[in-house]
Amino acid sequence: MGLDFLVFIVIAIVIFIGFVAMCIAGLKLLKKSANPEEIAIGLIFIFSILLFAYGMANHANPYFKAIDPMGECYSPFSEKDAITLIFYILAFAISLLLVWVKGNILPPLTLTLSLIFILIGVCINLVILFQISEHNTETLNKYDSDEVQIVFQLAPLMSVIIGLYLIYKATKFEINESLEKTYSNKILQNLNTFLATKSRSPLWIFLLMFPVLFMVTVVLILFGQDSNSIIKIFTDTTTWRFSQQVHPPIIDHRGHYLCTVAASGHPKIVRPLRFGKRNGNQIIVNRQLLIANAFEEMIQDLSPILHLKIRTIYDQYGYNLSKKINTPLLSSITYILMKPLEWIFLISLYLLCKKPEDKINKQYAF
Repeated sequence: MGLDFLVFIVIAIVIFIGFVAMCIAGLKLLKKSANPEEIAIGLIFIFSILLFAYGMANHANPYFKAIDPMGECYSPFSEKDAITLIFYILAFAISLLLVWVKGNILPPLTLTLSLIFILIGVCINLVILFQISEHNTETLNKYDSDEVQIVFQLAPLMSVIIGLYLIYKATKFEINESLEKTYSNKILQNLNTFLATKSRSPLWIFLLMFPVLFMVTVVLILFGQDSNSIIKIFTDTTTWRFSQQVHPPIIDHRGHYLCTVAASGHPKIVRPLRFGKRNGNQIIVNRQLLIANAFEEMIQDLSPILHLKIRTIYDQYGYNLSKKINTPLLSSITYILMKPLEWIFLISLYLLCKKPEDKINKQYAF
């Protein structure tokens, strides 16, 4: 086991170093004149995006879906309005690259549009920061870990800082070669001349942002988005700061507390079999949970008084303990620790029941 773990660590380090080298090479390919500080900031930004993606992997459910809070959570963004968010984030990322790589040698129209989309992106990332700053999981019977804020906050924070810096840098210095560019189209030529003198002003960038927002909104409506999708991205959610929706009841974990939360561990370890029904609620069941419930049923049949005493003690301590098991890793560990009891339950069923497998398989049936 020790050797396998060491090999795993070595492979992970090699992969990490290789990934960092690829990122550095990619950044230098984009901008050959990039200094070490720019490369370092670029690397931090890339890793912040990876952290954000990791956080979204566990927070990807829309507000209207019933979830198992042991391994899932709700998205801070509306699923229906995702196209709007994706468009602005992509426009923001492309604009960042253009301004960072080309800077003020960009044509005035391209530079102005890029700065506008960067400003819009900065505003959206600020709202994202506020959205993820509060995650109320009380209705999920789940502990609100600081890990959520850490994995989510770095990417929008870096986006705001980098975006504002590039806007400042682009508007501080004069636009090189802007007035020397000419267009055969009179309208484009007049627009080029106007922007060559005005796009250095942050105020003009701010004012021009609103007509661009209007035109983008009209285009997005053609793709099925609502006129207020930029707002509903954050409000058509649940458990987050700007959320205005209520999620359905969660998948129940009460009953065989420890076995039930153990069934919510890593699938390859706990081997969930199917969904079941208990007290009108849907739960995840695996072989261990079925055996435990069949054993309890057998005790109840043999001695209702003994079953009542055991159940009272278990309800008093088992549920409180199960609430502390709130991650897939802890659930997997619980599953492994419960294995000896599972074997005792199974042996007892085979000793005392005529058809033990029938009793096991009928548990939590719909």
